[in-house]
Amino acid sequence: MRQSQHPPVDGQSLAQLRSRTSEKWTGFAPDVLPMPVAEMDFEIAKPIRDVLSEMISSSDTGYMGSSLLLANNFAAYAKSAWNWEVDPQQFYICTDVGVGMVEISRQIVQPGDAIMIHSPVYFNMRTSWINELKCQQYDVPLKKDGLHYTLDLEGIEAGYKAGVKLHYLCNPHNPTGTVFTRDELGKIADLAKEYGVIVASDEIHAPLSFKEHPFTPFLDVSEAAREVGVCVTSASKSWNLAGLKCAQIITAHPKTKALADAMPPSVKFRASLLGARASAVAYECTDWLEAAMQTLDRNRKAIAIQLAAKLPDAGYRIPDCSYLAWIDLGAYELGEDPALTILERGKLAVSPGIAFGPFAEHFIRLNFATSLEILTEGIDRLVASL
Repeated sequence: MRQSQHPPVDGQSLAQLRSRTSEKWTGFAPDVLPMPVAEMDFEIAKPIRDVLSEMISSSDTGYMGSSLLLANNFAAYAKSAWNWEVDPQQFYICTDVGVGMVEISRQIVQPGDAIMIHSPVYFNMRTSWINELKCQQYDVPLKKDGLHYTLDLEGIEAGYKAGVKLHYLCNPHNPTGTVFTRDELGKIADLAKEYGVIVASDEIHAPLSFKEHPFTPFLDVSEAAREVGVCVTSASKSWNLAGLKCAQIITAHPKTKALADAMPPSVKFRASLLGARASAVAYECTDWLEAAMQTLDRNRKAIAIQLAAKLPDAGYRIPDCSYLAWIDLGAYELGEDPALTILERGKLAVSPGIAFGPFAEHFIRLNFATSLEILTEGIDRLVASL
């Protein structure tokens, strides 16, 4: 692990960002400030850039090979960050977290089966993945106290009793910014074992948990969790590598390992060799991540200050993790789709709350992995749209 002090990591200038060709920066008109897509406006860590440059220079651009380096580096990172012991022999790679969740699900469910989710939740989890599997959504909405969200354990047990076979858990949670507690996760594991349910835990935002809300890997909770759980994760959110297409599937029990072993070989070979090497290096770049987290910490608090001054009736709880602000605009008259109104009036693109589930139509999700200057501009455009 690289432990040396890293220079500050902050958002690039708007001029630099406008030269990017990702969906975030090409999916909107030039006069729109894009803040919906969950990618960072930061320059990626130099060791990652270096290894990619080396691979291109040596024409090392073939098919995916051994994933042992990535497995070992992830295991070292998990041990250092969360004291979680990962077995590199129960480590698999895939294209991205969505592919990983779908491919492991294919070994568990049949068309028509019920998959549990907790809205409001990442829109692909509640729609495209379940639709691809031709399964049914069983929604147990999060309990909500103000803007604090918790799991509904009674609702979860009722769903398990009703025949749910697979439980999609988003931990840490997107879009609410909640990091679930070890106690909550332990109770889910016990219930899942009792009712024969597999828990697929999407932990892509885990490295981005802030220190006052420590992340607990589901597979590290208990023996029951190791028996019923599968982790799907990636370096893509935390080190800004989404376009390199490489994610990880981790098991911790012979039963779940058998499920992963049953996936077709194409699951591995559809991953990117460049992504696997970059991810292996990323898990060593803890100094870069710590510097990025300082910027994200500054920004999540700046949103609270700016909203209190400029939009005092907006609801916002400083998130426990990641760089996605979940903002309640229900006090303002912004129509059926506030995100569309904001885009039209303020030339600001944000994610619409309704995409994350029912009863969230007056929310928006805003990406704050950017410079303070751009973040302030985004809040000002939000104000201008009212």
